[in-house]
Amino acid sequence: MAEIRLENIVKRYGNVVAVKDFNLVVDDQEFVVFLGPSGCGKTTTLRIIAGLEHPEEGNILIDGQRVNDLSPADRDIAFVFQFYALYPHLSVYDNIAFPLKAVKVEKSEIDYQVKRVAEILQITEFLSRKPGVLSGGEMQRVALGRAMVRQPKVYLLDEPMANLDAKLRIDTRAEIKRLQHEIGATTIFVTHDQVEAMSLADRIAVIHQGVLQQIGTPNEVYNKPKSLFVAGFMGSPTMNLLDVACTTNNGDLVLKLNHTDIQIDLSQQQQSILNGSESTSDFVLGIRPEHLTASMEEVGRKLPALVHLIEPLGAVNILDLRLGNHQDTNEPILLRVRTHPTFNVDIGDRIWLDFDEKQLHLFNKNTEQALW
Repeated sequence: MAEIRLENIVKRYGNVVAVKDFNLVVDDQEFVVFLGPSGCGKTTTLRIIAGLEHPEEGNILIDGQRVNDLSPADRDIAFVFQFYALYPHLSVYDNIAFPLKAVKVEKSEIDYQVKRVAEILQITEFLSRKPGVLSGGEMQRVALGRAMVRQPKVYLLDEPMANLDAKLRIDTRAEIKRLQHEIGATTIFVTHDQVEAMSLADRIAVIHQGVLQQIGTPNEVYNKPKSLFVAGFMGSPTMNLLDVACTTNNGDLVLKLNHTDIQIDLSQQQQSILNGSESTSDFVLGIRPEHLTASMEEVGRKLPALVHLIEPLGAVNILDLRLGNHQDTNEPILLRVRTHPTFNVDIGDRIWLDFDEKQLHLFNKNTEQALW
């Protein structure tokens, strides 16, 4: 298999910079997921690795070899597109077998590999059919199978499960992870689905507007976001992000929630980080809904809130809580908290919030980078 190295990659379309100074190393046998919203540059970066797009600047190295000038066929990769790219005149069997026939693999081995992959993807009954009579999800599985029968240096998967139904996505996701582990294939997987990214990846590369925001394990990206974008993108519901200002109270630094009288005490370590920062007094405070504890009694940090909306999701409830109103727009300042479904409240009820100060995240509002 192979290591993939991207060095200072830049890709432009006219005046639009789709990929900006992109640097990344994907280790041999590693499973890396490119995660980000539509239009962020993740598919463009994948196509650059495949040789379907050519960067204006930078180097692409596969297994230590610079491949910028090599055609896609000479890079020893398997690419699964979001939009199938099947041969309409060939049967499903022949579509899957095509890459093996191209390198003259023995017929018995082709038959074994095609049927093995078809069984995994639950498309055995479709092997004699043409792609034109298949559903979108069935065609996507055929395209996935065509890549799986090969053993190239690198697998590149561009949202290969986008057209599968929910149950089949879960099954196929598990099979992709298992196969990647068994084969030991270096794999890059593009998706905008956080659940796919968290469940599949050894590491996640979060991309926004062509810029690599953060690369890390699923745990690191979720629990230690390095930027406001990563904090707001990861998680469902996403992290609560509130505008705060740094002020003093009895000689200690505290955070005051804008447009409210709410103050949040900080640990000595957090205060020392603020003292050492070169930022202004304007910050964004982040805390995830699951790291807040709601109570009907005034306990802990005693942050009061009014129940604004209740979303019962079965296993949990999501409460939208109003901390106050923006002075200029009179729009409510909302905080989301995850509670057990037995926590019974009604809209308009007053409750109190507690939290662990270790779960707080603070971001410089100007640079959007994390301070802790």
